[in-house]
Amino acid sequence: MNKLELQKKAVAVRKGAMTGVYCAKSGHPGGSLSAADIFTYLYFEEMNVDPSNPKDENRDRFVLSKGHTAPGYYAALALKGFFSIEELKNLRHVGAFLQGHPDMKHTPGVDMSSGSLGQGLSTAVGMALAAKLSNKDYRTYCLCGDGEIQEGQIWEAAMFAGHRKLDNLLVIVDNNNLQIDGTLEEVCSPYPIDEKFKAFGFHVININGNDFDEIDKAFAEAKATKGMPTAIIAHTVKGKGVSFMENNVNWHGKAPNEEEYKIAMEELEKEAAALC
Repeated sequence: MNKLELQKKAVAVRKGAMTGVYCAKSGHPGGSLSAADIFTYLYFEEMNVDPSNPKDENRDRFVLSKGHTAPGYYAALALKGFFSIEELKNLRHVGAFLQGHPDMKHTPGVDMSSGSLGQGLSTAVGMALAAKLSNKDYRTYCLCGDGEIQEGQIWEAAMFAGHRKLDNLLVIVDNNNLQIDGTLEEVCSPYPIDEKFKAFGFHVININGNDFDEIDKAFAEAKATKGMPTAIIAHTVKGKGVSFMENNVNWHGKAPNEEEYKIAMEELEKEAAALC
């Protein structure tokens, strides 16, 4: 898929995430929007997955370690064809299979349940190790939040991945510099993130995580890196694509009202039209 098509898909992912959160009247739009380009690239360019065979043992695996940004994840899965886009309107509703955090038992395309921050990377490391032990070629991808990496379990998993030289593992950190209580520096700074991953034996790449040219180059470099896992530090804008949400910590975990939703969708529609 070319860059223009990826950009169009990313706008659609953002629209889907906004619709889900609005219909649920709760959820996490800010981080879903910042990571929308990563979700798009993973599912429409990078990963070997087949919606008609979601449990294929040779598929690539993805773990959303920052599980609260499920609205963006679900939008990408829906657009890929794992389930109907109409299901996004049922987000967080009783009886629906799209709950507030990913559920591998009930949601097609979800490889790992997540939500408790810090735990997803450990499961991704386990998947990568399993591939090595089974002589399988599939790759494992894990998206972490920059606030999430304040959790100690992240670094236990990183230490193990580096020690075992899991070059089939790619960790992406959505570094939008905002978490629920403020900036990373205000809460508990994990910087320098890149140097920390390097210390645990990772090949590290810093990119603009909202730029598909940079994303494309970084993923290609990660795939070509042998003998060590790779971490991409994706510098992004929280709330990307919706003007009043961008770089605004108040939209970490709050749903838009009817007027705000209308404005957000109009902005995204305008962006989509410009790409056409």
